[in-house]
Amino acid sequence: MKKRLFTLVALTLALVFVLASCGGASKVTMGTGGTGGTYYQFGAILGQYIENNAGVSCVAVSTDGSKANIEGIAAGDYQLATVQSDVMAYAWDGTNIFKDSGKVDSFRVIGGLYAEAVQLITMDPEIKSVSDLAGKAVSIGAPGSGVYFNAIDVLGAAGLTEDDIVAQYQSFNDSVDSLKDGKIAAAFIVAGAPTPAVVELMTTTDAYLVPIDGDIASSIMANCPYYTEYTIPANTYKGQTADVKTITVKATLIVSADLDEETVYQITKAIFDNTEAISAEHAKGAELSLENATSGMNAPFHAGAARYFAEKGITVETE
Repeated sequence: MKKRLFTLVALTLALVFVLASCGGASKVTMGTGGTGGTYYQFGAILGQYIENNAGVSCVAVSTDGSKANIEGIAAGDYQLATVQSDVMAYAWDGTNIFKDSGKVDSFRVIGGLYAEAVQLITMDPEIKSVSDLAGKAVSIGAPGSGVYFNAIDVLGAAGLTEDDIVAQYQSFNDSVDSLKDGKIAAAFIVAGAPTPAVVELMTTTDAYLVPIDGDIASSIMANCPYYTEYTIPANTYKGQTADVKTITVKATLIVSADLDEETVYQITKAIFDNTEAISAEHAKGAELSLENATSGMNAPFHAGAARYFAEKGITVETE
């Protein structure tokens, strides 16, 4: 009797082990951003395609953005997250906002998603260039956020420092409310354009975009290789009748390094095999491509994503 019981237990444990090894993750949580930003809306759409095509339940949740998402993956709160490519580089290298806490290597890359434009918005007719921000109340993002460092880079290229403005540290939605109420003169918002919070602002007010171009853009890109030039096309927002030049970083989907290869392969496939359908649901989906997904990454790819891209003839660095 005891022998039979021992055999039954052994077989049961073996079966559990096999199922655990083959089944992969059944549920993942995706950290995105504030509800007024592109991360949240686009992340929710990606989550639907992951659920419908990868056999993995995916819940997109609102967060404080890139840094919080990277820390959330490290803590095990999220398995997927959308982040700015520059913040991802800071984490992997242990610089800027991760200088004190140190390098974070608990994540891997799935792929680049779309351009995140550095958008400088104002309702003040005196502000026509970055230099005109001197002495003005300006929202430069939450302290230590990706937006904060983008704003500091732009200000520095124009010969300004944080002390040359009346710095305010606000989220996208709070920045929009402060602009409407006249509490600030301008705000930096870094997100895929059109950005929901900016759409709402420019639909209801006379707000406009200030270009970040010329010597300022050239200086930033020379010092920081993760920036590229970008044009926000005319009519992206109500009242925007001409193209606006600026700079951009890249929205990137990252994943926990601990997530199994098969699950990450299926997630990658669910997104990049359905780019046309995703673009029909959200404008930023039009930027999904194999080239955009695999270029300009400053951290290694997950083996599951690398396997998918290898099937498409593209080799990416893992480790």
